[in-house]
Amino acid sequence: MATIYWAGDSTVQYNGIKTYPQTGIGQVFNLFIKPEIKISNHAKNGRSTKSFIDESRLEPIYDSITEGDFLFIQFGHNDEKKDDPARYTEPFGEFVENLEKFVNVARNKKAYPVIITPVERRNFIDTSVTTEFNHDEYVKAMKQTAEKLDVALIDLNSMSREELKKKGVEASKDWYMHLPEGVYPYHMEGLADNTHLKYAGAVAYAGCIARGLKELGGIYEELLLEDLI
Repeated sequence: MATIYWAGDSTVQYNGIKTYPQTGIGQVFNLFIKPEIKISNHAKNGRSTKSFIDESRLEPIYDSITEGDFLFIQFGHNDEKKDDPARYTEPFGEFVENLEKFVNVARNKKAYPVIITPVERRNFIDTSVTTEFNHDEYVKAMKQTAEKLDVALIDLNSMSREELKKKGVEASKDWYMHLPEGVYPYHMEGLADNTHLKYAGAVAYAGCIARGLKELGGIYEELLLEDLI
């Protein structure tokens, strides 16, 4: 059966006890797919499309991905960091060029690339999600790339914004790394992090991706558990 390879950043990566209770979307995605589908999660904290490629993290994927597999490509958070030349990419320049490299890795091996727009940060003004720190230009670039290359796309950014609005200002803290003092001994107490996810948030957004696969239909929908179809 197929393997889902995942290239991305900390919102996707697999976490151990050192970063508990942080949880990546790729870490919990097996909850939504058939048990015979494997996941090979290459996502790494802090990486952009640029640093992921520069650190040769795309090469192991190319070496092992095979015909009929899937490559989920989920970046944006770190590509937008203008003060860090090791990670920053222009949204309609190097970012698009890098996305094409990821797509080509999959297609050269007769695998299926899927571009996934970045999950939204938890930033509220009153009861609405603010646009102050979102990923608009990178989302647009991903959509344009998907259209240009005829690649499947899941707009997690839009879906996660809607889920945040429904969840609300206070309840959504349960999805992100807000750590009350005295509760989590393996991490910084009192941390208020609106980017990285806890288990509940990772599951919520993995569910959005599953919904996106179902909407795509065909081979993408076939990855999902039967009772989700």
